[in-house]
Amino acid sequence: MSEPVEKAARMSSRWRWLMRLLFRRIWFRAALFSLSSVMLALLAAFIAPFIPYEISTKIGSDAVDNILGILASSMLAVTTFSLTAMVSAFSAASGTITPRATQLLVEDPTAQNALSTFIGAFLFSIVGICALSTGIYGTSGRVILFAGTILVIAIIVITLLRWIGHLSSFGRVGDTIDRLEKVTQAAIDRSGYMVTVLPAAGPNTRGRCSVHSDKIGYITHIDLKALDEIAEQLGCAIDLTVTPGAFVTPEREIAWLDRGDDKSASAIRDAFTFDHHRQFDHDPRLGLIVLSEIASRALSPAVNDPGTGTGIAVLGAGVRVMAALLIEDRDGGVGSAHVTLPAIRIEDLLDDLFRPIARDGAGVVEVAIKLQRSLAEIAAIAPAAHGLLAVRAADALARSQTAMTSAADLECVRGVYRSYWTGRSPDTGATRSPLKDDE
Repeated sequence: MSEPVEKAARMSSRWRWLMRLLFRRIWFRAALFSLSSVMLALLAAFIAPFIPYEISTKIGSDAVDNILGILASSMLAVTTFSLTAMVSAFSAASGTITPRATQLLVEDPTAQNALSTFIGAFLFSIVGICALSTGIYGTSGRVILFAGTILVIAIIVITLLRWIGHLSSFGRVGDTIDRLEKVTQAAIDRSGYMVTVLPAAGPNTRGRCSVHSDKIGYITHIDLKALDEIAEQLGCAIDLTVTPGAFVTPEREIAWLDRGDDKSASAIRDAFTFDHHRQFDHDPRLGLIVLSEIASRALSPAVNDPGTGTGIAVLGAGVRVMAALLIEDRDGGVGSAHVTLPAIRIEDLLDDLFRPIARDGAGVVEVAIKLQRSLAEIAAIAPAAHGLLAVRAADALARSQTAMTSAADLECVRGVYRSYWTGRSPDTGATRSPLKDDE
């Protein structure tokens, strides 16, 4: 591989992805705020010579000491309370929602900012008390420390008020569903994948070189900018065979190109980020899978929430996500100028979201009816997929016929199915639009 290609690989944008992951780590925010607080406490000793003596005499010698003592004791208690609240939310989400949803709660910026603020304020007060005991501040230094203390208290009050309001919904089922919908929509916007109704044709492999993975794990990120620069320098197109969320082994091809060598293959492999677990950022299918897991957990006998607040809410969020995937123009599925991403089959999306709900909610009339309507709404958005959606609707009806014990409930589901999928009302025989009726 030529030197320009190696340079293009080195100048990839992967560092931006890694920095984004770093910023979402709770320890990073806590360490950053703690370091800033310590620097603020020590900075007073260096600014002290520039403070006029008249201002220094107006601050009592014990004012700062007392405030810092109160701050240190109260922040330790508040930090302990915040940690307890966060761990309780994580445990509740793992036990009653789905374990994979805890990833979104751990990365919640409001919770991370609250914990970082409280830990940083505690360290600020401890460092300030230690520095005061050594006498390095002097009279002028106490003024700066006092001003910094007032600033820290204002930040604490604002953060605490936001944290208290945030706790009212943090870790709840509805909040988690909203988070999943939001992060899945963001993944759709980043990816630009094409959703295909017909079976997706694989890349042309005749006379081309394949690149295999050198690791085992889930693909969490693909640096399309680096791949585009490599393809431009090589003067050929790169066709990817995998998308983020795919589990790969060294036996699986991840890309095809017209020409290349060991160095170019190594540079292409370096553009892929692997992990032991899937990530939501570039993987819309993971969002749909976790949404269906939430509905399945709610419909289980142990939880006994028959869809009134969870299963139906998940179906509504799923329709919005599917609409975002289907409405937008994604012709070609092109990831960049010289790199082509494989298309996502709509069958896979439908199975990810609807099959678990159809299985676990087959005996619940409210969920069965909502499922039929959700499939009809998607069919109205994507008419080309009407046949595939009709198959899923018929499968859901067959499951309900097996699972339901009430003949009246089953007849309601059959009526809704005939209404939406035969195009005629079971009562009047009039043609009906799939989108006229709602809950």
